[in-house]
Amino acid sequence: MAEDLYATLGVSKNADAAVLKRSYRKLAKDLHPDRNPGNAPAEARFKAVNHAYEVLSDDGKRKLYDEFGEEGLRDGFDPARARAYRQYARQGGAASGSRPRIEDLFGEQGGGGDVNDVFGDLFGRASRGRRRRPDVRGADLESAISIDFMAAARGTTLELRPRGPDSEPIKVRIPPGAEEGNRVRIAGQGGPSPTGGMTGDLILLLHVQPHPRLKRDADDLRLDVPITLKEAYHGAKIHVPTLDGSVTVKVPPRTQSGTRLRLRGKGIARKDREPGDLYVQFLVHLPTGDEAGPLIDQLEQDDPRADFKL
Repeated sequence: MAEDLYATLGVSKNADAAVLKRSYRKLAKDLHPDRNPGNAPAEARFKAVNHAYEVLSDDGKRKLYDEFGEEGLRDGFDPARARAYRQYARQGGAASGSRPRIEDLFGEQGGGGDVNDVFGDLFGRASRGRRRRPDVRGADLESAISIDFMAAARGTTLELRPRGPDSEPIKVRIPPGAEEGNRVRIAGQGGPSPTGGMTGDLILLLHVQPHPRLKRDADDLRLDVPITLKEAYHGAKIHVPTLDGSVTVKVPPRTQSGTRLRLRGKGIARKDREPGDLYVQFLVHLPTGDEAGPLIDQLEQDDPRADFKL
């Protein structure tokens, strides 16, 4: 049985967006592969948490999940037909002695036909009625793919040849904000049907390579920025790189190493979500040349550890 997505995130079914995000951030931080190298159960749990948050943070997907469970998240799932089937079953179905026409369930545009065929199409299974559909859908295949941090953050388009090096290439869009463990479904690129029916799908499991400077926390980013002693003491305007290009920020006078600055909206920007923030941490860069020693010796400074106690 599939695990309940709310239980995966440790929240109740009426949890709002803020509660979902807070729980997701804590779990993602604790379970991230960088903090659990080689820990397979933690990695599997991390992927499950990402999947749960991806569904529950999207209002449309969450409504489908609440009503139909994981079945409602499948590509091609038709909620209107599912509701009609449920109503039909609730009223006794074929056991009542009267088989409804397709028009009765879906309107005149539904066309004629056997209701069992429609329900077989709806759930991707052969009908159990008086006629059986011979077509069996091909299996879904899963393949891991690695992309760099910036491509995942900004979004990118990949050109793949899933059928081999001599096959026709296909273009796959990776949406902005993709993260470790996300899955991208490519319709019709999976296993063939053993009966000549629909081909299965290819599911790409994303592995995001770490960035040498940027660290990610959900949709927020963190960046350490070195500054000189002069900039830290007198203050300065400096250029800081972001996903959208360089921006100018102000270093306040007397800035201590470790001081943080928040740049709103400069984090990860995903569709239908408020963008995250970029947190800049200033690190005072000490000169390493021998000529700096005599100058530093002349500085008068209070003892910074005078009240440093536990």
